[in-house]
Amino acid sequence: MKSQESAKAATINACKLCNPLGASLVFRGIDGAIPLLHGSQGCATYIRRYIISHFKEPIDIASSSFSEASTIFGGGRNLTIAIQNVIRQYHPGLIGVATTCLSETIGDDVQMILHSFAKEFQGTELPEIVPVSTPSYQGSHIDGFHAAVFAVIQKLAQGGPGTRVVNLFPGMVSAADLRYLKQVFTDFGLKLTLLPDYSETMDGPTWDDYQKIPQGGTSLEQIRNAGRARAAIQLGRTVKENQNAARFLKEKFNIPDYQLGLPMGIRETDRFLELLAQLSNNPIPEQYQRERGRLVDAYIDGHKYLFGKKAVVFGEPDLVLGMTALLSEIGVIPVLCATGTETGRLEKELRGLLPENHETKVLESVDFTEIGTEVASLKPDLLIGNSKGYSISRNLRIPLIRVGFPIHDRIGGQRVLHLGYSGTQLLFDTIVNEIIRSNQENSPVGYSYM
Repeated sequence: MKSQESAKAATINACKLCNPLGASLVFRGIDGAIPLLHGSQGCATYIRRYIISHFKEPIDIASSSFSEASTIFGGGRNLTIAIQNVIRQYHPGLIGVATTCLSETIGDDVQMILHSFAKEFQGTELPEIVPVSTPSYQGSHIDGFHAAVFAVIQKLAQGGPGTRVVNLFPGMVSAADLRYLKQVFTDFGLKLTLLPDYSETMDGPTWDDYQKIPQGGTSLEQIRNAGRARAAIQLGRTVKENQNAARFLKEKFNIPDYQLGLPMGIRETDRFLELLAQLSNNPIPEQYQRERGRLVDAYIDGHKYLFGKKAVVFGEPDLVLGMTALLSEIGVIPVLCATGTETGRLEKELRGLLPENHETKVLESVDFTEIGTEVASLKPDLLIGNSKGYSISRNLRIPLIRVGFPIHDRIGGQRVLHLGYSGTQLLFDTIVNEIIRSNQENSPVGYSYM
């Protein structure tokens, strides 16, 4: 395994998105919440564009709408007015205030501004207001996502008599993945607090009338009771300590915490289901044992098409780890694992997933220009990642399997199931069929029977 750091001074076509985007998605996964960006209107527009293109759902994101004067003299007044406008127009239960590059650069003290706001309107019924620092010149959308989850738990979670509820912090997964996780907990007979939960708010039915704040999401009551849970599970091996909500609950409320990778592939899914069996004191349900058996059978059926094939995996760091765990089981060699996020832990975690003889290059904090250069020299059979890798796929004529976020050149990105035996089965079938399709199209004679 070879790790390499970028020596470039500029980013061209980033392999990440901006920090407050992740925070905005978290706030959309809380019942009655609305995100408010402290900065320019353009930031909110940019984020809405990316979220809408992936989820194919509307999302309102408020803004404190900086002007030239705000940039020079500070945006405190803008933020105060924005909060008042949001309360009047949306009647939210929670306002998530995420900072942007501009407000962070000029040094706005958001905590002080919100303290002054609460003092000014003392005696008035106000929604919960949760600030989170998310400058895009530092970190990525994944950092913003985890920072927002941590900020919500830190602000709202309370202790008290213990409950039988399990807290689950799933990371930035698809709406289909969230629905899968809720169903698994139900099948084990476990009570769940899932934060965030945008499975319905970002992938719901058609409305007769526009809903400014769609129904659904984690309730504020559930979040407040998070400090009374019997356990907390954090999915994701690269979550930073200062953004790890499960670890915070352990330190403050002495709640047992469990740190797992995304349950992708057989081994990682085994670990997840075995933990749920332990917490519930119930055996793994028969349906999941049968899913596992079908998946093993599929591995055997498709092995001859995949063994020795090479893949490049890119995107969110924990999704890269999850896909690598899967690829290591099916005989595909990940020759490059890349992310635009700087974790400092990707290579270490990958080392535990890959055979020692694999020559896998690991790149953190890189852009698609650098990834494209590596792809051209490595000549993989597959690219696996989000839609931002399409230009490389097209230029080099290498198939792209779309996973993660954003998927904006296909329908159904929010419904891609990555997790569990069933998600692994779908990904496995997709990978095998893409290899077969490529072989057919590149064959001088073609073939119609496998």
